[in-house]
Amino acid sequence: MATVTGSRAASTFPVASLSAPTGVLQVAWGVYNHASNLAAATVIEYCKVPAGATVIGGFIQAVDLDTGTEELDIDFGWAANGAEVADPDGFGNMDVITGDVSVHLPVAGIWLPFAGIIQSAGFKTFTAETTLIGTVNVDAATGGTGISKMVAYFV
Repeated sequence: MATVTGSRAASTFPVASLSAPTGVLQVAWGVYNHASNLAAATVIEYCKVPAGATVIGGFIQAVDLDTGTEELDIDFGWAANGAEVADPDGFGNMDVITGDVSVHLPVAGIWLPFAGIIQSAGFKTFTAETTLIGTVNVDAATGGTGISKMVAYFV
């Protein structure tokens, strides 16, 4: 399994703190430039949330990473942090991702709101600093290059 890391998930990038007053919305976000079609089992590290963060929502946004007959399948969740186990699809088992024009976007591209635990059990609180990830299950049939972004809202 390969791992690729966006700049905002790098060990040298400062993680947001929870010094804001209770209930103040904060945002963690990361960008990854898919310079090549990522192979299955590749983990994309997007960004980190601090210990104590409760993720209340977020989304994935990208250019159309798979043109023609789509087969790109990326799940979104979090890596193990020493306190919680990894859940690679905790924010969404997205199945095949289409970048075609949709009800969400008037142009080709990807916009997927967090689902998974956010949709079923509520919100997700992390007791330790945590890296938010995407995991490639199936690579793109055609293309596979461009920019993807993860945005996570937390309090």
